[in-house]
Amino acid sequence: MLRFSHRAFALACALSFAVPNASARAQEGAARITHGLAMHGAPALPPDFKNFPYADPEAKKGGVLKLGAYGAFDNLNPFGVNAGSTAQGLIGPVYESLMARNLDEPFSLYGLVAESIETNEVRDFVIFRLNPRAHFSDGAPITARDVLFSFNVLKEHGRPQTRAAFGLVARVAAPDDHTVRFDLTGADDRELPLILALMPVLPSHALTEKIFSDNGLTVPLGSGPYRVTEVKPGEKLVLTRDENYWGRDLPSTRGFANFDRVEFLYGRDDNGLFEAFKAGLIDVRMESDPHRWAKAYAFPARERGEVLVQALPLGGPKGFEAIAFNTRREIFTDPRLREALAMMFDFEWINANLFDGLFTRTKSFFDQSELSSAGRPASAAELALLKPFPGAVRADILAGAWAPPVSDGSGRDRQIARRALVLAEQAGWRMEQGALRRDGQALAFEIMVQTRDQERIALNYAGQLRRIGVEARVRPVDEVQFQRRRQKFDFDMTFALWQASASPGNEQRNRWSAEAADREGSYNFSGAKNPALDALIAALVAADTREKFVAAARALDRVLLSGFYAVPLFHRDAQWVAWRRRIGFPPNLPRYAQPLFDDALETWSLR
Repeated sequence: MLRFSHRAFALACALSFAVPNASARAQEGAARITHGLAMHGAPALPPDFKNFPYADPEAKKGGVLKLGAYGAFDNLNPFGVNAGSTAQGLIGPVYESLMARNLDEPFSLYGLVAESIETNEVRDFVIFRLNPRAHFSDGAPITARDVLFSFNVLKEHGRPQTRAAFGLVARVAAPDDHTVRFDLTGADDRELPLILALMPVLPSHALTEKIFSDNGLTVPLGSGPYRVTEVKPGEKLVLTRDENYWGRDLPSTRGFANFDRVEFLYGRDDNGLFEAFKAGLIDVRMESDPHRWAKAYAFPARERGEVLVQALPLGGPKGFEAIAFNTRREIFTDPRLREALAMMFDFEWINANLFDGLFTRTKSFFDQSELSSAGRPASAAELALLKPFPGAVRADILAGAWAPPVSDGSGRDRQIARRALVLAEQAGWRMEQGALRRDGQALAFEIMVQTRDQERIALNYAGQLRRIGVEARVRPVDEVQFQRRRQKFDFDMTFALWQASASPGNEQRNRWSAEAADREGSYNFSGAKNPALDALIAALVAADTREKFVAAARALDRVLLSGFYAVPLFHRDAQWVAWRRRIGFPPNLPRYAQPLFDDALETWSLR
């Protein structure tokens, strides 16, 4: 049980701070107490800032916002290791973190539950001072005890990436009810103070280890501007404004949480959700189907001017959506075969015939950003990082000359098929009796899919693979089975999306480290194990300047591309959004978030 007795809590605090050593005093002497912290350099906003640039502090309050959510949900714990399908809208509106992220900067945090932060140049400790006004929605004050409880329960029972990051903390303690100090000695991770600042604050008086681990439908208690007031598992979740919300006048919250009530209506079919939007049952829709966006929005409500549509810009790096190879499978251990199979994905035909030409082929894990290696030769700084790992990056990728092959769009490009067969033969596979074989065994595997769109793409890809004698079976599964099988790496190939941010860091360990490859529930779906990846991730999180950070990110991108761990798919250059005229968003959109991510959506309001 992770509840602490008051006596044990006080004793731990006293022991932790009784005799600070000389080096600790020297380190803290060089520290600064500030209103915010940036990953690199100083925060862009001054101490007396009034609100985030993309929020309207004069936004109208009131009304109801109805949102559609695809799929279902079976729990209300977004932080557990086996969280499965978690209800949307809990992180931020219900559960608050120590500090709030400004989506107009690559990675900068400002005061929320913690009103200030203190660290030094090397960031081997961090101290949070809690806002004495902060309290949970039941009125209980937020104290250091809640922060310690949150840290311990998430370290033991949180998601893999959280446990890995929190495991780097040498010691945590509290000298008083409103101060928490994390000792980060030996972590060598400049991002770690920011990761800790984004930790959700959980109520130690109302939550136990067992309740947290059950990942059930216990109504959550948080400190945010909304409370959960209605739950219909898999169907509906309702949030209602907390009239006693403690933080309504903070600079980091002004212009946020403008609706009195927010309803999430779930649908297992995206066509059904679209029809619900047309009928006025849903207020905002983030469209993902290019054919629907191009053809289906000329319905009466839009013609009457009741519905508005717009392609909004997407800032920051584009995510890497792909069909991942499970390299734990013996047939996928050779990168030459993986490259050959990836070559057969005919993006040009798919984009023209299925997606109205609205997608762009993805060619980097940080595409369309300064972190991408695409089209850029490796710099001297990158070469220095890669020097201990000869052969980790292919020559054409090192030169920035590689890109996914471009087909003739016919659906039967013979030249690419011939190139793929040459590569497969180099990996030991030959065309025999109409099938690609090695030692007499035909190459066959399964592509696991969840949605109809994935199935449609996978079926086309399987058809292309048959042209070179490969049998790829497409296996549709439901959402719950899809998530469970991915967590256990029980697939041959499957669809994956690695979201990109303007400040990649610790999450890369959970995606590409050798340790994550063997840890169930990680995002290393491909099973990548490469010492160069581990070293470059370490360089990424240890970088103390933006220049070093960019070099590490580009070098990491090159190693990932050279491994051919997945078939790169495509992305949009804009976010397609439709909404009812009675609501809207402020004129300034955040630079580094999609408009309908939870944080940005909270700035919408009645017009």
